[in-house]
Amino acid sequence: MALVVQKYGGTSMGSIERIRNVAKRVAKTYDAGNDMMVVVSAMSGETNKLVALANEVCEFPDNREYDVLVASGEQVSIALLAMCLKSMGYKAKSYHGWQVPIITDSAFSKARIEEIPDTKVRADLKDGTIVIVAGFQGIDKAGNVTTLGRGGSDTSAVALAAAMKADVCEIYTDVDGVYTTDPNICEDARKIDKVSYDEMLELASLGAKVLQIRSVEFAKKYNVDVHVRSSFNDNQGTMVTKEDKDMEAVLVSGIAYDKNEAKIAVMGVPDKPGIAAKILSALSDANISVDMIVQNVSGGDLTDFTFTVTKADFKKALAITKEVATEIKATGVTADESISKVSIVGVGMRSHAGVATKMFQTLAQEGINIQMISTSEIKVSVVIDAKYTELAVRVLHEAFGLSGK
Repeated sequence: MALVVQKYGGTSMGSIERIRNVAKRVAKTYDAGNDMMVVVSAMSGETNKLVALANEVCEFPDNREYDVLVASGEQVSIALLAMCLKSMGYKAKSYHGWQVPIITDSAFSKARIEEIPDTKVRADLKDGTIVIVAGFQGIDKAGNVTTLGRGGSDTSAVALAAAMKADVCEIYTDVDGVYTTDPNICEDARKIDKVSYDEMLELASLGAKVLQIRSVEFAKKYNVDVHVRSSFNDNQGTMVTKEDKDMEAVLVSGIAYDKNEAKIAVMGVPDKPGIAAKILSALSDANISVDMIVQNVSGGDLTDFTFTVTKADFKKALAITKEVATEIKATGVTADESISKVSIVGVGMRSHAGVATKMFQTLAQEGINIQMISTSEIKVSVVIDAKYTELAVRVLHEAFGLSGK
């Protein structure tokens, strides 16, 4: 008997008919002789409605109360799925994150999982009960409801799979696996059968929306095999697993893009030790993550300091940066929300030269200007004007031979 953890996203839970479809899929896996844990998201669109309500009340909602509000969406999903399974004759029990409990730190809206005591749910599994857990949420040690950020249900599922030592974690979504790029942009994008943790980590961090980055971090740390599948068919999906030699033979595995970034530049910054740290510390203290950073010497002992943040953090980051710029006597602050980040990813890049050059030449041939560059061992990312995103993805996909043809 295997322990299977299945996660269903908002689209999979988007209507009563789809919830019934999920229940049938869960029942089929259970009937095959498996113990079952199911993690679900709020029904599609529900979290957005709750966020909109919070933003109507005030421009900067209180973080604790924000989490109390947005965590309510999953309560509906777990109850409906449990009711459906019970009506089909199965034992089922729903749990809020805090009832498991999934214990997190106190970083509201971006909480990190610290531990998951398993006594309660193991007793239910031993009794033959299908355990249904609300994704995206937990509880801190002070008893406050917390949420894990967008896509947090993936993290909940993989963390539970790790804690319970599950045999496999199946992530069901509205696509049937990880593709070489977004099929909505490239019709000839193809499904990848197997991808390494490191590649998926980069793809997730760079804008690929199939898996949330922290879920991949958990999977890598605890060696959890993650099978990304569609909830609308029975096709084999993409297995996210340990790297092997076959993966290294592929130069570039995928092209990712992210339009959810904004650029902030602090102009005329005094070029002396500690200034960059002062800017970044102020953002860090506000729990704002900075992605790409470029610092240029502009002459006269002054430098320009440019970085990117998510659009969700943009307003707050800009306000903080302007305050710090005044303190350090910078000459000004500029901002641009009309940017996107395009990236190429592949473990094969470790052993092949000239990949970045090929990327830059391909973009130059289309007249696409590169504003910022960031690299790692298995990825190259560039910031470009947002209006060129789709073109950049298509030409890079073609240049690196990722077509399904």
